[in-house]
Formats: sequence, C-alpha cells, structure tokens
Amino acid sequence: MLNTDELNRKILNPTENVNALRGFEIIAEALVHTIYQVFGKNMSLNILYQIGAGPAEKIAQRIKKKYSKEKFKIIEAVRVVFEELKGFFSVQIKSIESDDIKIKIVLENHCFLREPIKNRDSLDFGKSFCRINKGYFETVFKHLLGEELKNIEAKFLENDEENNICIEELIFYLK
Repeated sequence: MLNTDELNRKILNPTENVNALRGFEIIAEALVHTIYQVFGKNMSLNILYQIGAGPAEKIAQRIKKKYSKEKFKIIEAVRVVFEELKGFFSVQIKSIESDDIKIKIVLENHCFLREPIKNRDSLDFGKSFCRINKGYFETVFKHLLGEELKNIEAKFLENDEENNICIEELIFYLK
C-alpha cells in the first residue's frame, strides 16, 4: 500500500498544467448533447438560446448605466456592444446595407465558442451550440434599441476555416 507522500508524488500536476479550456470543451459538448437527448431538438435549441439571452440582458443593463441612456441608434449599439465584448469576440464589419425596412450588417466573427466547436467532433459551426450567440445578440440589441426596432435576426452564414472566423449577419428590421 502506498503512503500519501508517495501517492501525491505520483499524481502531482502543477496547477499551471491544468487545461481549463480543454475541460470546458468536453463539458460543452456533453451539455449540448445531453440537453438534446433529454429535451429533443426544438427544446434544446430554445434552452441554448436562453443561455445566451440571460447574460445579454445583464450586459444591456450595464451598457445603459455606463452610457446613461435607455435607447441607442442601431450603428451606435453595434459599436458599443462589440467594444464591450472585446474579451469574448473579435469582430470586423464586412458590409452594411440599408433600406427603408431593414439594416443588414455582415460581420466576421471569431467568438469564444469557436475553439470549443473546432476541437469537438460532434459540434458544428452555426448549429446548436451557436444558438447561445444568437440568443445573446438578438436579446442585447432588443434591449438597447427598443421602439426603433421591429425585430432583429442574427444568422450564421458560413464558417471560414482559412481565416478562422464565422461569417454572420445581423438584420435589424425597422418600424
């Protein structure tokens, strides 16, 4: 039988060797699949959307307080949100199109979910795990834009592996 000193020498792993991101990737993949197995596709998509919506409500409140305003213009809200989220998203605007009923912004996005998706075989870009971002973006902009906005839709367009980004669009439907 081993004594505790010998056992501890054998299992010693300095804390700087702990790979938290890898652990998160494994748990995230299991979370997505477990929700799907327990609740089915539609409910799992809804749950993942709501996971993003909750933090979005909090960031919207924080932004309103920080800027001392309740309502923002669309381009101003886009700028403020992505400035606030630099620690979680690296975003570049690819194009902006507008007409009387909508403003469509196409963006290049490298988000905090990208690495977990890339490193897990059963997670795909633009699929169920990405519903977290959809819930986040749609909710934060609804809270910041208010009456100016009829609706907003965040859509995944494609995965650009070469540039390590997703191409997405935000469509702001005007009243």
